[in-house]
Amino acid sequence: MKNILKNTFYDFLKCGITGWCIEILFTALQALKNHDMTLTGQTSVWMFPIYGCAFLIAPLSRCINKHSFLLRGIIYMLMIFLVEFLSGLLLTRLQVCPWDYSGCRFNIASVIRLDYAPYWFATGLLFEFLLRPKTLPNK
Repeated sequence: MKNILKNTFYDFLKCGITGWCIEILFTALQALKNHDMTLTGQTSVWMFPIYGCAFLIAPLSRCINKHSFLLRGIIYMLMIFLVEFLSGLLLTRLQVCPWDYSGCRFNIASVIRLDYAPYWFATGLLFEFLLRPKTLPNK
């Protein structure tokens, strides 16, 4: 039991840090798109536990690992949208939400953007890969 909690905690940290890094790179690329050569990327401390929730992909992936990457990616994308939606509503209610998609096309409740679906699809599969149990090589 102690080992499971330890691994879950490490998976949470791994996902939180990975999510932060992805977001910083993504926002820096948005700066480049706007001809801002400082390539300033940004995130919020609030995002760490939200990205950390991706640790839930590990047990889910064990249940769906026999399915195609397309189905798995869609399932992860929907899961990420759900977490983003619920956390966005909560943070908006607390008036601390670090994102606002109200001016964007394809937004739902100003907290998710449906046009981000391909990014979340790929991110879900990346988290699946990062959370895959490592096997030791045969000697």
